Amino acid sequence: MIKIICLGKIKENYLTELINDYLKRINRFHKIEIIELKDENNLKKEEESILKHLNLKDFIITLEIEGKKITSDEMAKLIDNIFIANSNITFIIGSSFGLSDQIKALSNYKLSFSKMTFPHGLFRGILLEQIYRAFKINNNENYHK
Repeated sequence: MIKIICLGKIKENYLTELINDYLKRINRFHKIEIIELKDENNLKKEEESILKHLNLKDFIITLEIEGKKITSDEMAKLIDNIFIANSNITFIIGSSFGLSDQIKALSNYKLSFSKMTFPHGLFRGILLEQIYRAFKINNNENYHK
């Protein structure tokens, strides 16, 4: 199972359509769930909310600007290797405040897509696309170039 814990609601229809499209595509390969939490505008409250949905037995990947930057091929290998030892991966996307130090400390892998800041909804779509791409790569299916 892949879980994506994220703060904030998607308000734009085009982003909802993008996200739902990639969820359907990924579900062909693996069960995936998005847990959408309220953006509290308070890092401590957001931390408490995330902790309620976190299973510490899962392999936890936090999305952080300070995290490691990897290629799509490396992302595919990462996901493949994680599933050898773990049955669940949880990705955590913070709010505009980022993630608390406690959530960061629970992370098994800190991942960064860029030093740039992205709109929350768009980034959720980008993450889903990269997860989908990873499954296509790992299954030797035509998609990745």
